[in-house]
Amino acid sequence: MEDPAQAGAARYTLEPGRPAPLGATLTERGVNFSIYSTNAQRVEFLLFDRYDQAEPSQSFVLDPLVNRTYCYWHHLVPGLRAGAIYAYRVDGQYLPEEGQLFNPAKVLVDPYSGALAYGDNWRRSEAYGTGANTRSAFKSVVVDYAGYDWEGDRPLQQNIEHTVIYEVHVRGLTRHPSSAVRCPGTYRGLMEKIPYLQSLGVTAVELLPIQQFDPQEVERCNPLTGQGLSNYWGYAPVAYFAPHQGYACQPGGTAVVDEVRDMVKALHRAGIEV
Repeated sequence: MEDPAQAGAARYTLEPGRPAPLGATLTERGVNFSIYSTNAQRVEFLLFDRYDQAEPSQSFVLDPLVNRTYCYWHHLVPGLRAGAIYAYRVDGQYLPEEGQLFNPAKVLVDPYSGALAYGDNWRRSEAYGTGANTRSAFKSVVVDYAGYDWEGDRPLQQNIEHTVIYEVHVRGLTRHPSSAVRCPGTYRGLMEKIPYLQSLGVTAVELLPIQQFDPQEVERCNPLTGQGLSNYWGYAPVAYFAPHQGYACQPGGTAVVDEVRDMVKALHRAGIEV
């Protein structure tokens, strides 16, 4: 049912939806959402117009009699499209000794998110404690998985005996001005260095983590300047199926997904596996 406090601003309604597939799935009628939780007792679905809002534009409390199948909480939002920003609040028992850390004040991303939205609003410190973190939290973004033109691209499946692997840090490869790329430290910057990789005889690139990670995971400072350090390597995943926005030439929304697709397609065209 819809939260009465948001009724005046209502633009969307909810239908039962389906438990599969997990995540946000575009359909002819809108977007189907599904998450899995063994111990959740209450699930609230949130819609935002911007990722840095202090409160959602619209919220719905899912009805367990209508929107739950086994441990899957699901619903369909008619008329919703790709690019929509959403999140959840989930409540249940607080039993740390059993791994249950439910807090109804915390905004949570969809574990199957295809992209996340955030900016200067993100505050790792506000994810801890008992208070609300609505404005400062990561948000999920609905992604159109079918609308991209792969132009017939397929995995190259080259013979492993002739494979030359180059381990690549997306930011590190082109961040320095000497790389002479138009968008340094990004997926597009890596694309510009494909001729360089070919000149080395590289037949495959192994990318260091490009899934969305927490850039504030490192809680240390430069001992000389006092400036806070950021997570460079990416080993603090937040969403395994979402590419890291910090490596996008044009960060925000779903554009990062197309940048990664373009990068993979360009590497394959050059005879380089990913």
